[in-house]
Amino acid sequence: MTQHPPTAEVDRPVVGSYPTCTGAQRAVDFLSDSRFPVEHTAIIGSDLRMVETVLGRLTRGRAALAGTGTGAWFGLLVGLLLSVFAAGDHHILVLMLSGLAYGAVFGAVFGFAGHALGGGHRDFSSRSQIVAARYDVVADADADADAEVAEEAKNLLITLAWREE
Repeated sequence: MTQHPPTAEVDRPVVGSYPTCTGAQRAVDFLSDSRFPVEHTAIIGSDLRMVETVLGRLTRGRAALAGTGTGAWFGLLVGLLLSVFAAGDHHILVLMLSGLAYGAVFGAVFGFAGHALGGGHRDFSSRSQIVAARYDVVADADADADAEVAEEAKNLLITLAWREE
C-alpha cells in the first residue's frame, strides 16, 4: 500500500467523533445553531466499506414489473416531449398516454428478456451504499486564529454531549 502525504483536509484537528453520519451532521447542526462559523468544519468518514443490502429474489416476473415501471416513465417523458410539437390540444393527452403504454410494454419485454438472458447470474435485487466506521468532525487549525476556532468547536460539542446524556 502506498503512503501519501497528508493533505490539508486531513491535517485538521478532530473536534468530535461519531459512530454514525447522522450524529456528525447533528453535531455540525448544533454548531450552526450556536452561531459557530461552520464553513471552517468538515465531516470525514474513516474506514470506508461498501455494504450491499439484499432486498429480495429477482424473478423474471419482478424483472418484467420493474421494466414496466421504468418503461412507463420513459414513455411518458417521450410522450410529453412529443406533445410540445403537437398541433392540437387533443393530441397531447393521446401522445402522453400512448407513450406511457408503449413504454410500459417495451419496458416489460426488455426487463423480462434481460433477466432471462442473464443465465441465472445475479438473481437478486439489492441496494449498495458506502458507510464509514467512524465520522469525525474536523475544524481548521492552520493559524493562531484557526486554533481558537477548533478549540471553540470542541468546547461547544462537549456541551452538546452533556445535553444528550
